[in-house]
Amino acid sequence: MELEEAREEAIVLRETIAHHNRLYYQHDAPEIPDAEYDLLVRRLAELEEEFPSLRDASSPTQQVGAPASATFAPVVHTSRMMSLDNAMGLAELQAWGHRTERRVAALDNPSTKPLRYVCELKIDGLAISVTYRDGIFTQGATRGDGRVGEDVTENLRGVDGIPERLSRDAPSLVEVRGEVYMAKATFEELNRHQEASGGPLYVNPRNTAAGSLRQKDAAIAASRGLKFWAYQLGEIEGGPSFVSHQETLEFAAANGFPVNDNIRAMTSFDEVMEFCRYWEEHRHDLPYEIDGVVVKLDDLALREQFGFTAKAPRWAIAFKFPPEERTTKLLDIEVSIGRTGKATPFARLEPVFVGGSTVGLATLHNQIQVAAKDVRVGDTVVVRKAGDIIPEVVGPVLSMREPGAQPWQFPSHCPVCGGPLVRLEGEGHHFCINETCPARTNAHIEYFASRGAMDIEGLGESRVALFAAAGLLNDISDIYSLDFDTIASWEGFKETSVENLRRAIEASKTRPLANLLVGLNIRHLGPGGARAIVGEFGTIDAIANASAEELGQIEGIGPVIAQSVANWFRLDSNRALIERLRAAGLNFGESETTSEGADEPQTLAGLTVVVTGTLGGFSRSEVEDAIVSRGGKSPGSVSKRTTALVVGDSPGASKVTKAESLGIPIIDEAAFVKLLETGELPES
Repeated sequence: MELEEAREEAIVLRETIAHHNRLYYQHDAPEIPDAEYDLLVRRLAELEEEFPSLRDASSPTQQVGAPASATFAPVVHTSRMMSLDNAMGLAELQAWGHRTERRVAALDNPSTKPLRYVCELKIDGLAISVTYRDGIFTQGATRGDGRVGEDVTENLRGVDGIPERLSRDAPSLVEVRGEVYMAKATFEELNRHQEASGGPLYVNPRNTAAGSLRQKDAAIAASRGLKFWAYQLGEIEGGPSFVSHQETLEFAAANGFPVNDNIRAMTSFDEVMEFCRYWEEHRHDLPYEIDGVVVKLDDLALREQFGFTAKAPRWAIAFKFPPEERTTKLLDIEVSIGRTGKATPFARLEPVFVGGSTVGLATLHNQIQVAAKDVRVGDTVVVRKAGDIIPEVVGPVLSMREPGAQPWQFPSHCPVCGGPLVRLEGEGHHFCINETCPARTNAHIEYFASRGAMDIEGLGESRVALFAAAGLLNDISDIYSLDFDTIASWEGFKETSVENLRRAIEASKTRPLANLLVGLNIRHLGPGGARAIVGEFGTIDAIANASAEELGQIEGIGPVIAQSVANWFRLDSNRALIERLRAAGLNFGESETTSEGADEPQTLAGLTVVVTGTLGGFSRSEVEDAIVSRGGKSPGSVSKRTTALVVGDSPGASKVTKAESLGIPIIDEAAFVKLLETGELPES
């Protein structure tokens, strides 16, 4: 590349980065994911490295954040609030570690050995500074451009974790720096209120926290449930002196500031690498969002010797997790038909690596969401995939929309069977109402064979489609009369795979009745409700003959589920399906087979235990199995008959509130484990 060509690209990059800085730092409304922004900055840095004449003090690579907005009064930071250099993978992190160790070795300072690092979770929030004079909170500010931030003192007074007065003999002046963030559960609850009131949904916790902190009305900011983690001291006068970062964190904690429980000190960079690997894998286990790990030197004197670049300390680095949001091209919008007939629009994308895998398809949920997001074919869109979550389109990058792009119109007819797509009253989704639609039939068979229902290994989407196209599968009962001789004659089907499928189908006949009830695909009925119904009635015939009123008397079964189950069994076609399954020899409850866990002591007999949030030692299905196998009930809602509510990470606020109002015991995971063992609740 020639200098002039590089100069032109650098000008475009600077303008683009400045545009995104304004959106992110001043308006809390970024158009592109952090990963895309990082790539822009990295590309500019590469050009400036190759052509040093392109670099000057005004370059985004030499600056922190963006200038403060005019909404709040400016605050000049006594010492700059720096940014951090990024390591975009473990190899870059390892390289930083090697450079750091070489630099320390060159100092030949015995006091630095062994070299100590401190690892902190990189909270996805808003960096702020809070200042105390004689122990009284006097000023709070955003980072801004590192030199000048915004005065958000009054709004910070409503943030959980920022004390009005320090709890110990305070220095005459102390500045504490940290991150304001919004917990996942708070964000989800806020969006539920937005959806109920017809308001626009918030995009993510970070932007919502930043926008909340910049509200002109401090009461609004206080109502948003913001929290704070302290991670560093700034200026301090008339107070103790410190030799390590760990000591400063202990000082902050002793004075009433929350310090994250997952901060670790270590003397080996191998430990640092392992810490980063662990949290890259477990980032979604936390009730708040993180996007990396910050690695710092612990020795404060050593930090002084390392110094700073134009925008970042040399003694720290941010290890960034693989991106969970990226941009790509929206090639088309299509509609899929599910097992209930629900028509779900999805995006066909130019493949992009995000969230640990290459994504070519992403959900758009329903017509309302497509209209609200206003994504159009040809748009550059933001795609999000977090862990095992289904990829979704977050929204368009409007500044990159092509002229003439047209809003997408939801189709009026099913793309598979041609029948009408109908949006039922009170529903946000459209449905194909043709009961014999091939897409509905195939999806139901897949669901029936899935792990949560009859668990027929080897009967997945591709095989169901193949068998259906060959006329071997027309409904779920046909699974039990498959022509294995014909299948064995097909290319790609070896004797072993056919025999494994035959055995898996035969084994499914002994699955518990609740699994069969789930597999019948009755609208609104899930595993918990199915177990509750079977626990009350015992057999398929008793369930089939129960009225909606009788079903509605079961704990955890509301009127909607009760009516749906009663309606399903009233249909002659469904009664005929039940008889075909009976003839196939499935377990209908008359002699319920002993299920896994039946040997467990019945410590929860007669007890009803509701669980909300994530438990560290149990998956969702394991929690329910642990309760049911010990004779208890595990409905999905709290009622006056609930024995206890188990609360894990990111619990549902409505369940906790209802339990509190009813005086129902609320216990943590440790008490839950004891309850499973003894059947006893902790003494209050």
